[in-house]
Amino acid sequence: MGQIISGDRRITTEALMERAARAASGLRELGVGRGDTVAVYLRNDFAFFEASFAAGMVGAYSVPVNWHYTESEARYLFENSEARAIVIHADLLDGVRKAFPKDVPVFVVETPPEIRAAYGVSDEKGRIPEGMVNWSSWLEKYAPLADPPQDTPGSMIYTSGTTGNPKGVRRAQPTPEQAAMTQVILSRAFGFYGETDLNDLVTVVTGPMYHSAPNAYGSILARLGANVILQPRYDSEELLQLIEKHRITHIHMVPIMFNRLLRLPDEVKNRYDLSSLRFIVHAAAPVSPPIKRQMIEWWGPVINEYYGSTETGSVTFCTSEDWLRYPGTVGRAFPESTVKILDADGNELPPGEIGDVGARTFGLADFTYQLDDAKRASSERSRLILPGDVGYMNEEGFLFLCDRAKDMIISGGVNIYPAEIEAALHRMPGVADCAVFGVPDDEYGEAVMAVVQPQPGVDLTAQEVRAWLRGEIAGYKAPKQVEFLADLPREDSGKIFKRKLREPYWAGAGRQI
Repeated sequence: MGQIISGDRRITTEALMERAARAASGLRELGVGRGDTVAVYLRNDFAFFEASFAAGMVGAYSVPVNWHYTESEARYLFENSEARAIVIHADLLDGVRKAFPKDVPVFVVETPPEIRAAYGVSDEKGRIPEGMVNWSSWLEKYAPLADPPQDTPGSMIYTSGTTGNPKGVRRAQPTPEQAAMTQVILSRAFGFYGETDLNDLVTVVTGPMYHSAPNAYGSILARLGANVILQPRYDSEELLQLIEKHRITHIHMVPIMFNRLLRLPDEVKNRYDLSSLRFIVHAAAPVSPPIKRQMIEWWGPVINEYYGSTETGSVTFCTSEDWLRYPGTVGRAFPESTVKILDADGNELPPGEIGDVGARTFGLADFTYQLDDAKRASSERSRLILPGDVGYMNEEGFLFLCDRAKDMIISGGVNIYPAEIEAALHRMPGVADCAVFGVPDDEYGEAVMAVVQPQPGVDLTAQEVRAWLRGEIAGYKAPKQVEFLADLPREDSGKIFKRKLREPYWAGAGRQI
């Protein structure tokens, strides 16, 4: 029987599922049922699984909420998702208390010691305020739900909102066949395909579970009886400590974690025994080839990658060996998935030609956008879902991404892909990270802008950056403007928040392209 571990606390899978079943009885008594939603406003904690699994047991949708949201952002999500109940950590109450919809029950979870320590939360802030409903005490009043629905509940995940309000991706409740297909795809992506006993699988959830991938990863492994360690907040050396202490075998990561691990001093990197690692997988954001190569050299050929989106699910997969053979690829389609490069009319393009990525696993349950059916219709072409990426295939069927379609710069009628320029900048000595985007230009429509994050202690000039790029890319792609920031704005997933960088330049332009 697996265990869930957080700090000095632990609970068996069996005990966790019993608590979830008790909470499900309580939700049913409140009238929460099939098709309803339960908002989960929690950090990585046992209660996250309890609330999510309880919602599923009554046929409702669990809706993880980004706990960085402002009051207005939280209000939008509570209202848009039509939440019938909210579960929240005590220390998060003050920021969103006024956003709670009227007559929607709110259950409060005491913020545990390891989370308080990780985020600098006082003991007082972590306590449940008088007059609020204590989640744990409430669920313990009920007997476990005896007759949960036989079919698997659907899911609703809100995308990051880097280009506007978050979009609720609401996936239909699957048939038994669709649920089985989902498990096959996840087992391939997460490294346990073909395994029937997960008692010797030990993983750590490093990213916040309000994100789609950590949520799916942590939830399925906890449900199937693996040993799951919850890291309250990502810290590179602490991750190495956890790997050695718990003999961790599997980890789901994002590229920014690679960057931070590689910045550790050599004496720290060499201090810990990492020999237990069997399967590392990363996704969610592009990775610089030099960074990935260094990680493979350090941790060995255990680093894998998948590509997909909240809408498509995981659709391609790439081993270390695949990537070393074709650096930069995000892999080939899973046997169950279809991935094609499409032109604007939906025709499939031949290998080497750049177009829109279209993907689908036809055995998965379909999705729509919460309260936005029109957007769902526009997200499909030739029966394939468009994740919003531009790329190409090679002759062997390996997918390469060029950029996000929305990030493409059109300068003087010429298409310029920021990712190509960013890749060239990542090869420049002294560059820690960078972001390239278009800014208004009276003559060309858009001009190329680069914002560079130098490595600590390194001074770079715009002239040096342009000189480097002259030897790496065509002259018309070179940035007209270069600026420097000590730290680029990021989401928790590691994606650079380009909208925050881009918006000031377009604010007075009267246009967005």
